[in-house]
Amino acid sequence: MKIIIIGAGPGGYETAIEAAKRGMEVILIEKGNVGGTCLNEGCIPTKVFCRSAEILEEARSAGEFGVCFRSDGMAGADILADFGKIRQRKSEVVEQLRSGVHTLLDNRLITLVHGRAVIKDAHTVTVDCPESRDYTADCIVVASGSAAAALHVPGGDLPGLATSRELLDIDHVPESLCVIGAGVIGLEFASVFNSFGSRVTVIEYCGQILPRFDSDLAKRLKQSLSKRGIEIITSAAVRSVSPLPADGSVYGADDGDAGPSAYRIVYDCKGKVAQTVAGKVLVAVGRRPATDGLGLENAGVEYGPKGIVVDENMRTSCPSVYAIGDVTGKMMLAHVAVYQGLRALNHICGRKDNINLSVVPSAVFTMPEAAAVGLTEDECKEKGIACRTMKSFFRSNGKAVALGQTDGFVKTVVAEDGHILGCHIFGPHAADLIAEMAAFIGMGATVEDLRSTIHAHPTLSEVFRI
Repeated sequence: MKIIIIGAGPGGYETAIEAAKRGMEVILIEKGNVGGTCLNEGCIPTKVFCRSAEILEEARSAGEFGVCFRSDGMAGADILADFGKIRQRKSEVVEQLRSGVHTLLDNRLITLVHGRAVIKDAHTVTVDCPESRDYTADCIVVASGSAAAALHVPGGDLPGLATSRELLDIDHVPESLCVIGAGVIGLEFASVFNSFGSRVTVIEYCGQILPRFDSDLAKRLKQSLSKRGIEIITSAAVRSVSPLPADGSVYGADDGDAGPSAYRIVYDCKGKVAQTVAGKVLVAVGRRPATDGLGLENAGVEYGPKGIVVDENMRTSCPSVYAIGDVTGKMMLAHVAVYQGLRALNHICGRKDNINLSVVPSAVFTMPEAAAVGLTEDECKEKGIACRTMKSFFRSNGKAVALGQTDGFVKTVVAEDGHILGCHIFGPHAADLIAEMAAFIGMGATVEDLRSTIHAHPTLSEVFRI
């Protein structure tokens, strides 16, 4: 069997590798670098920044742990980010992992084609690489990913405004940064650049940050970020973005701090018009499925602004065409794309699986971290599901106290019969801890099952002893 995969992001290249293991011939088409958004301008480079910020904050608090620097005997004095070295390390990490992907794709059954793919019909894809060439296969898997959503206000398309891609390539730490959008991407950058030394303002349209997360978690994270000096404005709609004159002939209390290359952001907040000024603006208002120019209509594939329409097996309206990952407009997470690819491949091969695409953990790499899986308390109320919640706190966890990271909690949503419906964590290593609860929920476990599970001591995982 032969399969064409459009896009070599996590979903695309993982599907290609698995297909080759099953003896299938694979044509993997990628117009950019292998690894997609996640590896090149998303998950991985941002985590490099997050790690540098984490070490920076730990160094600043070293005195609390009895650690001093020989230079002046004072821990935390004038500890600054060497942004040049941080950027260099980011590039090295990305290149190392990208090289690893190429190694994994070095398989006689996988042909990596560089170029832009256009679906010609239900079994044919044309690639301009650089000469136009047609490839045919039994099935086509579209894994073209997503692109940053635009800010549709006057000035929202100014060339100086940054998406996550541009901010990852910035060559300096901006004196001031305005982040439009308090979702996962926006908050991670806000947290990082606050540690690096930027004065950060976050503007969010919804009434809470992380709109899809548990409301208690969102409130606590907002409080924590605010204590660090990040200004967070919710229930605010941006009206316009405009550049400030280079001669400084502007008004507003904050204008003097923004420098000659700055932007004024005007927004509505609770019936009042307000403004802020920043030297750099990050537009983080979401992402849109990358369907433009794919030629989906040539194969009769149904799609719209929210992405390609697929069934539970990731099959489109065209029986020989599947779609996975961000392009479907479902949960835009790299790990979701990987398992959607496996589901599609299993369906192509006539195999059944136990993948539960409704139980998906997600994480936010702020400081402290936040993570979630399953239903929130509010979702249960909306769906009429009777539930109760249970909380445990990191301040009572021995390992967290030893680490000096006691801010946070675990909130578990439990059905009347004791089955675990959801878990929401705010605190140290939340992104790692959530995996255990994802497994419990996926297995249909109860609170008693959790209580009967022995956890090592002293570890952060003991926080699940509810």
